[in-house]
Amino acid sequence: MNKALYPGTFDPLTIGHLDVIKRAARLVGELHVVVADNVRKTPTFSTAERIEMIQRVTTDIQNIIVTSTTDLVVRYAQKHDINLMIRGLRNIQDYENEYMLFQFNRNINRNIETMILFPSSRNHFVSSSAIKELVLHHADISPYVPKEIIRDVQDRLRK
Repeated sequence: MNKALYPGTFDPLTIGHLDVIKRAARLVGELHVVVADNVRKTPTFSTAERIEMIQRVTTDIQNIIVTSTTDLVVRYAQKHDINLMIRGLRNIQDYENEYMLFQFNRNINRNIETMILFPSSRNHFVSSSAIKELVLHHADISPYVPKEIIRDVQDRLRK
């Protein structure tokens, strides 16, 4: 069975993330959606909360495993016999970051390939940080966040 890994901070999960998850799950037999903390970010939601939110919105996808790691995602892939990493790419800033990560991952393990999935046109500008700002200004986030978690996001960010 071919397996892939889709890592991210997912703080919070957006419809852009969900779009990539659904599309990636169609490409492989088993997709690991891995919550991985970014040292440059301070998460709003705990790792357990992010996992639970992803699980809640992906109940219709049978071939995914939602989990987390505190290690490098390339090491997670090695430990779980995964040789394909899925990454989303929205803009030129993402490209620069993803290219750098690809090079580091490639130096650690040359057997793990990276596949880029571009967002659907309606999702290419959606980011977790933009969602946070919209909530703080009491704007409608329903076009950008899965309906199952809108209340969680609003309640946490408006505290």
